[in-house]
Amino acid sequence: MSIDSTALSTGYLMDAFGRGLLKELQRNARISTAELARRVGLSPTATAERLKQMEEVGIIRAYTIEIDREALGLEVVAFVRMSCDGPHYYRLMEFVQTLEEVRECHHLTGGDAFLLKVTTTSMEALEALIEALLPYGNPVTSVVLSTPVERRKFALGPEGLGKLTTAKKRVARR
Repeated sequence: MSIDSTALSTGYLMDAFGRGLLKELQRNARISTAELARRVGLSPTATAERLKQMEEVGIIRAYTIEIDREALGLEVVAFVRMSCDGPHYYRLMEFVQTLEEVRECHHLTGGDAFLLKVTTTSMEALEALIEALLPYGNPVTSVVLSTPVERRKFALGPEGLGKLTTAKKRVARR
């Protein structure tokens, strides 16, 4: 599929029905196609076809579960900013792929090369992870105390994405 036809498909797929499907799937990815169809106002056949198209163009990448990390004994969450020089850059990128503790790795602009979100079983395990990163660059670590917002769902209402958020509206009113 070419970029132009992908853009056209994506536009069509992100109409009110498409946004409704995504909104419902964000609430419950295990919902049946029949129930999903009922909630968004499409037939089960049309719903299944729409979901298939959304998967094919990459709007829907996966249906997944969320596991409680603490139930797995992963008590510590931290962010590690890594700065590194040229020779270590690609070695670090390969190394973080091998670390089970790394949940996310983001390549950044600015002074840091990478931002890692890590989980460990203890502070001692976090310390060992930081020590393992030392040969690749400069780790700067922030331990998470609490998470007031975790995995916020995408705003998929009729107004769509990119609109003025509630917080911005409040600031604008002042």
